[in-house]
Amino acid sequence: MGSIGGFASGDFRLSQGALRILYSLTKDTIPVLASDGFTQNNPNVVVNPLALSTTLPTNVKKGVLGGSIAFTRPDVGSNTVGGPVLVNAAYVLNTRPLGLFINDALGNSFENTPGVASGKGPFIRGGAVGVKIYETQQQTVVGGGAVGDALMAYVNGQKLYASVNGYLTNRWQDSYEAQWITAAGIGSNAGAAIGPDVTCMGIVRVDRKSVV
Repeated sequence: MGSIGGFASGDFRLSQGALRILYSLTKDTIPVLASDGFTQNNPNVVVNPLALSTTLPTNVKKGVLGGSIAFTRPDVGSNTVGGPVLVNAAYVLNTRPLGLFINDALGNSFENTPGVASGKGPFIRGGAVGVKIYETQQQTVVGGGAVGDALMAYVNGQKLYASVNGYLTNRWQDSYEAQWITAAGIGSNAGAAIGPDVTCMGIVRVDRKSVV
């Protein structure tokens, strides 16, 4: 989901949340949040320091973050969502992105923590949002380049994908889906994944009044 133009206090920069909902279609609260959705590290899959997104806070919380991707979790069971994981050092077959988590799973200090109390991780499917956390560095060597290389600038019209670490990225080769599709040999290029095999999470809109 890319962001769209709009107006907000401080040009969207005074909000404490990483996700600013501008227009929503569905806010989904039905699936249960996987238990590791409260304990995972951020990032959780590619932990090379060179690949660390510069948009993440210095003392980033554990658990899924608001603005990060809600994935299906076939390794846990049906009707469950969570962040991306490796199981036995492998990407999990049929893990698909569904939307963006609305809040940090662990909440904030001195506030109610409904996520912990309910075991849920509400996420948004469809609409238009402003997102403060996203990938800034290359996560894989698929398609050339090196892990840690700077991504191309986010510009209007680019497609967005769910990265291996569960953040938005403009590089489909770094998507979690591309990894397991290729590993399973079910991609459209002689078994390897190509862009159309991967779920598009939305389109970038970058201007003075919005953030990616």
